[in-house]
Amino acid sequence: MKVREVDVVILGLGTSGEDLALQLLDEGLDVVGVEPNLVGGECPYWACIPSKIAVRAANVLAEAGRVNQLAGTATANPDWSVVATRIRNEATGNWDDSYAAQRFMDRGGHLVREYGRLVEPDTVDAGQETFRARMGVVIATGSKPFVPPIPGLDQVAYWTTHDAIQAESLPDSMTIIGGGPVGCELAQVFARFGVKVTVVEGHRLLSNEEPEASDLITDRFETEGIEVKLGAHVTKARTDGDGAMLTLDDNTELAASRVLVATGRATDLSQLGLETLGVDSSSRFVETDDRLRVAEGVWAMGDIAGKAMFTHVALYQGEIIAEDILGKNPEPADYQTLPRVTFTDPEVASVGLTEDQARNNGLDIAVALKDLRSTFRGWLHGSGNEGLVKLVVDRSCDILVGATVVGPSAGEVLGLLSVAMHEQIPVANIRRMIFPFPTFYGAIGEAIGAYGRGTGTVLDPEYRNNAILE
Repeated sequence: MKVREVDVVILGLGTSGEDLALQLLDEGLDVVGVEPNLVGGECPYWACIPSKIAVRAANVLAEAGRVNQLAGTATANPDWSVVATRIRNEATGNWDDSYAAQRFMDRGGHLVREYGRLVEPDTVDAGQETFRARMGVVIATGSKPFVPPIPGLDQVAYWTTHDAIQAESLPDSMTIIGGGPVGCELAQVFARFGVKVTVVEGHRLLSNEEPEASDLITDRFETEGIEVKLGAHVTKARTDGDGAMLTLDDNTELAASRVLVATGRATDLSQLGLETLGVDSSSRFVETDDRLRVAEGVWAMGDIAGKAMFTHVALYQGEIIAEDILGKNPEPADYQTLPRVTFTDPEVASVGLTEDQARNNGLDIAVALKDLRSTFRGWLHGSGNEGLVKLVVDRSCDILVGATVVGPSAGEVLGLLSVAMHEQIPVANIRRMIFPFPTFYGAIGEAIGAYGRGTGTVLDPEYRNNAILE
């Protein structure tokens, strides 16, 4: 087989692989993209974009329901077909990647619709073609929904998140296995569209977040009629008429028209030829250095790099790899201020360490916790104003090491805290800022005593004007 020499081969043209490829093409490099599925990957077709279309629609329904408490009267009639049509036609083009593929090729890229495999550290087999990379190979093959080995589940007509996003209609009832970010987002979406939803979670909802955030979302779910089974595990599944029956470890049985498996995502390194690099192909992730290098001339990015399964992390890594390939000596990767957002209502946004993580790391910390309803903007917002601001500060240097915001637009509010952590701005300096009044992000100022020292007691009897550094 003839070997074609190129500059860079990228295994996987998901969002980050595609973005990296376009960066390198703009620099004049000869780039081959090996992608057996849709160019663009999970984010535009099943994850970030279409799921947030559904979240936005569900939130509009909730806001309509709040009119009766705040402004008058209103009624809303949920219709999932409107959402399904928008996802199919506006977001995904009916799961057609021809535009993205053509864009890549128009910029000079060579697209191979095959699975790729390293046969040498610098050589990739892809179908009937073989490529030798002069400058490097990048592995960006992503992940797929993980389905746990529950006895009988393979006999049940369950959904993964792919099926849920592509659904043209919704069932009457649904049991969701998994209370992580995706499980929680979809639970609330489907409940607001009239589905009777039960969530089964082995620990607590959003278990990677602060417990106060988990408790708040659990309370909101129960208020909205979503049944939550915490500390529970599914031990077996079976069909039940046209639906499914799940048995929990306490022998409770849950019947539903549909089961949604939302237990995270799984990588698969077994077919990538990583043994040519001395890498164990049975591992879950590929070990990299702080510039995402696996070996000389080979990089890995995104889900398989094992740092965090977020699009924004993969795009960040792609910038570093692009600079490294181009010889620009990039700054090493730093995940200390990695932000994350769960788009429930209210949103849950966080950056850095939780309180428990900080204490377990041996830090001497101060903690400020402010109920959003006890802030000026939260009180004004009225219905749907549940939330909080929690700040974790290293006393030794007066620097934030972690922050959580729960509330309307929490992901936007988090921006200030992410910048403060990234630039290591002392909390004393943040306290001296002028916060616009009344705003949600002004709640940060209220939490650390930046304003409202006297009037704060009007809304918050537990207010202490020495705030965070007590």
